[in-house]
Amino acid sequence: MDLCNLSVIRELMGEAGITFRKDYGQNFLINRMIPEEIADNCTDNSESMILEIGPGIGCLTKELALRYKKVVAVEIDRGLIPILSKTLGEFDNVTVINADIMKTDIVKLVEEYSDGMPVSVCANLPYYITTPILMYLLESGVKFNSITVMVQNEVAARLTAKAGSADYGAITAVLGYYGEARRLFKVSAGCFTPAPKVDSAVVRIDLYTKKRYEPRDERFFRNLIKAAFEMRRKTLVNAITAKYPTIDKEKLRSSIISIGHTENVRGERLSTEDFVKLSDALTQN
Repeated sequence: MDLCNLSVIRELMGEAGITFRKDYGQNFLINRMIPEEIADNCTDNSESMILEIGPGIGCLTKELALRYKKVVAVEIDRGLIPILSKTLGEFDNVTVINADIMKTDIVKLVEEYSDGMPVSVCANLPYYITTPILMYLLESGVKFNSITVMVQNEVAARLTAKAGSADYGAITAVLGYYGEARRLFKVSAGCFTPAPKVDSAVVRIDLYTKKRYEPRDERFFRNLIKAAFEMRRKTLVNAITAKYPTIDKEKLRSSIISIGHTENVRGERLSTEDFVKLSDALTQN
């Protein structure tokens, strides 16, 4: 069964009496080469458990099941569960869970299903909730090997941007704390049904096995990044003191200079490492 064939998709959904859910950001792939390539690049270890988010009718799930030891697919749309039972019935290494990933205890899920296997994530994320899901995964405490996501093209640009570029933002700086993101390939809007208004891209994030950065105060480090980009047109000094008026401006200026930047620098010029150093300088007694 070709799960990327438009006629097959329509037939399966018609039999189940369901339609595409705009509120879930559903866009199903109709180019079979895309799920194959995503699955090929999801992780380097075939003995892995793959946590898939939003399997849809199972076109990517099927490819993952052919390549990896176990797949646990979390699908929010109850209407798609009977379809997945049909399309994935031949695979004994696939478990489908009807749940909202944002309300799922990911640590518990991984403990229950991974059997000690390395775990990676693979997902075609709805555009409207990409960042919240990514942050939920990263902050879950699970030691994922990698997270491979298909996202809106401009989001992919932000996730993989370098400090100082126009696309670099808070999510990029925070992501750099957890791992390294790289863009794998572009996916045109015509590869989906219904076709979205914009193109997509696949990004793989390889998580650090050992933390590269250890800020003295992690919460302050995160808040510093948030403050720096809330008013990104302001200089870093003005953006941070607007958010934290109790911070001494002179200490902030000298701290920025001490990490190798000018006192008039904007937040977008600072790398993740720079933010760690600045956070530590400001929290030092």
